[in-house]
Amino acid sequence: MAVRAAVLPAIGAPLEITGIELPDPGPGQVRVRLAAAGVCHSDLSLSNGTMRVPVPAVLGHEGAGTVVAVGEGVTHVSPGTQVVLNWAPSCGSCHACTLGEVWLCANALGGAADVYARTADGTALHPGLNVAAFAEETVVAASCVLPLPEGVPLADAALLGCAVLTGYGAVHHAARVREGETVAVFGVGGVGLATLQSARIAGASRIIAVDVSPGKEELARAAGATDYVLASDTTAREIRALTGKQGVDVSVECAGRAVSIRAAWDATRRGGRTTVVGIGGKEEQVTFNALEIFHWGRTLSGCVYGNTDPARDLPVLAAHVREGRLDLSALVTERIGLEGIPAAFENMLAGRGGRALVLF
Repeated sequence: MAVRAAVLPAIGAPLEITGIELPDPGPGQVRVRLAAAGVCHSDLSLSNGTMRVPVPAVLGHEGAGTVVAVGEGVTHVSPGTQVVLNWAPSCGSCHACTLGEVWLCANALGGAADVYARTADGTALHPGLNVAAFAEETVVAASCVLPLPEGVPLADAALLGCAVLTGYGAVHHAARVREGETVAVFGVGGVGLATLQSARIAGASRIIAVDVSPGKEELARAAGATDYVLASDTTAREIRALTGKQGVDVSVECAGRAVSIRAAWDATRRGGRTTVVGIGGKEEQVTFNALEIFHWGRTLSGCVYGNTDPARDLPVLAAHVREGRLDLSALVTERIGLEGIPAAFENMLAGRGGRALVLF
């Protein structure tokens, strides 16, 4: 069956909106009609080679939709089930999974190398980060779909698959923000906005948003920021001034740039925690000297997928949505059609990107 999709023909090449041929789902597979997909900066990182992906490919790794067909052996969903795509399903048997660290599963991205569809001329296509959400429909492994809990709008639920899980997990699982603590969030994109909301849910007493764009202040404050700081050479100093010259208890870096990682570290109080969520390139080198590591006693940690278990955390997030604590619509700065994805990528490159939601 032919559907439209945004195809990445080669690393660094523009996306092409074109028809592709999807097969029927095989054993252990599910076919999903997409309602929406989020345009995430990680997709840009895949398209420009910062993160490796077999090409040609259909990108898009956070999405939600309705099951239209299932293959043999699939029992947890059926046609008509509304689902959220899970781009990093855990295998349950690798070393990380046996430790309960499913977000570090060694086999989570194995499906990205598979051929899941073909172009009209027969060229094999790979499914980006497993799920190929930049298409009207997709075929995925059954482990890549989670039933959507009741009470969550289907289109907005697309953001639960990456941005919200990552931001929520960064606060609640990685940094483990406690009630009354102070938090700084560097980067007010989709993940940053989710992180701000999650810090508010955690009961942070002061939430400082940092971004290069003055135009994002309103978004940040609506998400829970009590203060807004424009990124500059004096960012850390300004944050310390807002916190009695101490620095924040927790800094969460969502941009993946050396300069903002360093600023997040410098803005963290002695003995505090700095959590890096952003995905940077190998050329982004961050340096520390041995004395400061000893003297400041800070903890610097990475954070993959928010250190979350989607099967465990999705119902928790759905409860926050239903009870009004988490506003998914506030994470969307632009709603576009499939043809709008290339322009959304250009906005990211220009630093203007907020959070685009592709509606099908």
